[in-house]
Amino acid sequence: MADIPINKMVSSLEEDGGELEGAKKELETWKTKAEKADDVKARLLLEKLNEEEAKGTAMKECLDCAEREKDCDKEFTQSMRAVEDEILNLGNRRQALLDKLKRCQTELEAKRAETTKLKHKFKIYAQIPDTDVNFRSQYQEQIGDGSEPIRGRFLISQRASVRLQGGQALITFEEEKVACQILKIPKCSVSCEHSSVDVKPKRITMDPAVKFEVLLDVSRKEVNVHNIPTSMPEDRMKDRLELSFCRPSRGGGEVERVEYDQNAGSGQITFLHPRIADGLALRGTYRLDVDSEVNVQVGPVYSHQLRRFQTFCGSPKRTVLLEDIEDKEEEEDLQDHLEIHFQKPSNYGGEIESIRYLSGGKALQAFFCEDQM
Repeated sequence: MADIPINKMVSSLEEDGGELEGAKKELETWKTKAEKADDVKARLLLEKLNEEEAKGTAMKECLDCAEREKDCDKEFTQSMRAVEDEILNLGNRRQALLDKLKRCQTELEAKRAETTKLKHKFKIYAQIPDTDVNFRSQYQEQIGDGSEPIRGRFLISQRASVRLQGGQALITFEEEKVACQILKIPKCSVSCEHSSVDVKPKRITMDPAVKFEVLLDVSRKEVNVHNIPTSMPEDRMKDRLELSFCRPSRGGGEVERVEYDQNAGSGQITFLHPRIADGLALRGTYRLDVDSEVNVQVGPVYSHQLRRFQTFCGSPKRTVLLEDIEDKEEEEDLQDHLEIHFQKPSNYGGEIESIRYLSGGKALQAFFCEDQM
């Protein structure tokens, strides 16, 4: 082995020591980096654990949300079905109510038509002619101050009637049993000059009739006033009415009370003494002092009462209706043949009180009177 110089060995050792120092430093650096890497790894592992825990929690929440969503969907479906069922039920109820409303409207129209028909039947149309009255006894003055109202009683009686059409006849027998016998026969053959006529007896149903009494009281101290001008306030007009109707020169008298309706333009005057109202009501007009003189209408004050209202309906016992009569002869001739046929006892007939036959194309109203007992 060759000898190495000391200087070279020293320098070589110095170089090796410097490298060793550098290696130590580099080792320390890598140790530091490894420690930091371990810290980072530990932190990352911890974060991973936390994230996995959060992930588990989130997945659990997602599962819970999915279950809740499923329950909500189920509940929503049930609610929708319930709402649809309710809508269907409401639609059925609505249709049922519409059908019921339609039926009620139809019944209402029928009732209105029946009411109109009944009103027409029970309504009384009467035209009372002017009649001369002869007083056969002296008027007896009533005891009192004469303020009692004028009283009247009217008996209204409607005669029962039936509509007779063409090809029909009415026969009234003197006895009820004869009419009963004829009604038992379904068809009668009446002999004429050159042919025969078949007729069908039928019982009559008369239109309803009414009978009632009306009590009427006419005041001797009060009059109604109409067509009063509305050009003044209510209080001033009442004063003008009182002043105007107080004048004896115009037929008035001392006024006890004044009633005035400005909206209707009418009023009522009550006099202190009776019989003044009688003369004013007969005159019908009165001169009233307002801004200028005007004529107002004056009428009586009356009250009425309906009593003893009675209705009658049914069938006459002695009258028979004959139907389906053919016009094979003149009206008068065929009526004579009918009368002859139903007078014969062999045809179950009897004495006839009255008979009326109506040929085709005609119509009339037949009225009945009460039998006098």
